[in-house]
Amino acid sequence: MADQNLEPDSAKDSRASQTIKAIMGLRGYIIDGRLRPGERVLEQMLVDTLGVSRTPARTAMQRVCEEGLMEPLPGGGFAVVKFSVTDVFDAIAVRGNLEGMAVRLAAERGAPPEVLKALKKVVKQLDVAVENLKHSWDHLAEYVRLNDQFHDLMQDTCNSPMLKRSLERLVVLPFATPNAFASASPLNLDGLLQVVIYAQEQHRSIVEAIELREGTRAEALAIEHSRSTWRYLHQIFLQGDSSLDLAGLRMIVRP
Repeated sequence: MADQNLEPDSAKDSRASQTIKAIMGLRGYIIDGRLRPGERVLEQMLVDTLGVSRTPARTAMQRVCEEGLMEPLPGGGFAVVKFSVTDVFDAIAVRGNLEGMAVRLAAERGAPPEVLKALKKVVKQLDVAVENLKHSWDHLAEYVRLNDQFHDLMQDTCNSPMLKRSLERLVVLPFATPNAFASASPLNLDGLLQVVIYAQEQHRSIVEAIELREGTRAEALAIEHSRSTWRYLHQIFLQGDSSLDLAGLRMIVRP
């Protein structure tokens, strides 16, 4: 008899899509200022406004809390945190340096062949996703999923549990994750697209440097790649929003 607990692939894909939608939507609400610092975030609000079920809504709240955009309340639930522009850029810099160290070690020690193969496959898939984004932002969720996968694999290239744990802990800092600047309502779609295109070329170059055992080059590329997030944020600040209270600041997800 077939295992009745096996979930169809279509159901898994639907659940994953709803989760990404909920995470991106919640980030967007906070960054756009629809949810203000100190405001309590209710699960039912996400269900009603984003059109997702309770499980993806609950997962989104936990994930965004881990990223540092929300904090747990003593009596249960979560509230939006307040943080400074300096917090954001420091978190980006720390992430870039740790990822740079990871790929440098990978190049020097030799990345596991299966991880290198997986990275090349994701780069090809990202090529398609970026091309699709040129025509419609409906493909943003697919780009985010693949970009997350790329950065997860970067952590695996150096085969260092210590470094991997350090990177995993980093998500508690505001905007430290590669996709943490994504939102449902970007200020500058053309500007974001240029950042994404540039970031994808960096993805390709990082994999090449690892494969060629060019440690210094791989590290420099990874550090510069982390500044893709900074570059888009800088565009926003140049448009006039330099407030230390980042509620109301619109952004888009991880290049």
